[in-house]
Amino acid sequence: MSLRGKKVLLGVCGGIAAYKSAYLVRLLTKAGAEVRVMMTPDAAAFVGPLTFATLSKHPVAIDFFDKQTGQWQNHVSTGLWPDVILIAPVTANTIAKLAGGITDNFLLATTLSSRCPIYLAPAMDLDMWKYQATVDNIAKLKGFGHHIINPVHGELASGLEGTGRMAEPEELLEVMENHFQQVKGPLSGKKVLITAGPTYEAIDPVRFIGNHSTGKMGIALAETCLRLGAEVTLVHGPMQVTCDDADIHSIAVTSAAEMLGACEEAFPACDIFIAAAAVADFTPEAPSAQKIKKGDSQDGSMQLNLRRTTDILGTLSAKKGTRFVVGFALETSNGLEYAKSKLEQKNLDMVVLNTTADRGAGFGHDTNKITLLDKSGEVINFELKSKAAVAQDIVQHIIRRLHA
Repeated sequence: MSLRGKKVLLGVCGGIAAYKSAYLVRLLTKAGAEVRVMMTPDAAAFVGPLTFATLSKHPVAIDFFDKQTGQWQNHVSTGLWPDVILIAPVTANTIAKLAGGITDNFLLATTLSSRCPIYLAPAMDLDMWKYQATVDNIAKLKGFGHHIINPVHGELASGLEGTGRMAEPEELLEVMENHFQQVKGPLSGKKVLITAGPTYEAIDPVRFIGNHSTGKMGIALAETCLRLGAEVTLVHGPMQVTCDDADIHSIAVTSAAEMLGACEEAFPACDIFIAAAAVADFTPEAPSAQKIKKGDSQDGSMQLNLRRTTDILGTLSAKKGTRFVVGFALETSNGLEYAKSKLEQKNLDMVVLNTTADRGAGFGHDTNKITLLDKSGEVINFELKSKAAVAQDIVQHIIRRLHA
């Protein structure tokens, strides 16, 4: 099974089995998961954080703050990032602290702040595993809903033989694969159609009318819907970024007319339509078949006649039936007024409003600042966030309205 699009936070505690965790990171990433590693301070004595950072392609978190710069790491937001937390190896010490709610390191504080399933792969000597306090703590953690991947029998670091070896990385990978096979996200069974990026309207073979949309917001929405169980089709114009997730059905187009055609074909099968693309409102009436030369104009001027493109969102929302349809409104002024008008005139279920007046919002940024308006009359303002976090806010509101 592919783990593509799944977010795994791997915790590593201070035990000799930590060397196996490096191989586990490699297995998880090869399966398509996005892996971020968090280590206890003692774990760094067994395997250096550089190893994990190189394998996961993400910095490794160990401390609450950088001792040189004072920069603080937010354990709450970090704990809300993953789809699953796997602590492998987890020591008797960390097991006891988790059972007691102790948060004296960054891994513990993050785990207690999380809302996702937690898997623990213990590794310790056989007598520590059998010790009554450890047995009681394991039972307590099971009562919390945590999943225990029992250690196996074999030769231990002490030289003794018995039960206490951490499960092998291949087995832990299988546990993760089985977990995601069993998990059904809130969008399971739903088909989502998303548009993203700009459209380019040809003036001649080398020039076009376009806009500054990058497609980042649409890709973030597609990835979020996929992670929550949906089957996703992404129709996108020419983008500066790429959607590399093989589980997202991507359809590349150039013009507004091509985007309309692709959407009309996919729309009948979808349950949710999110029109995040910045579609051109006008297109040249008669594009030149040859490159237009400066010398073609006698007085140095050129007149370009434009005609309106077909309104993709309006066309599809007119036949939406029971589908949930979301529009985007990027405005420079009077945003709320225009967004409300769009919501009503196009019979939408929701509009996502942002404005170029807000710093860090709109085209070309990795962040966005939005206001959500829905047909129930609810208006929700959000702070400036990463586009991945904004996508989560949008999709969670869609889910809430679907179940209202």
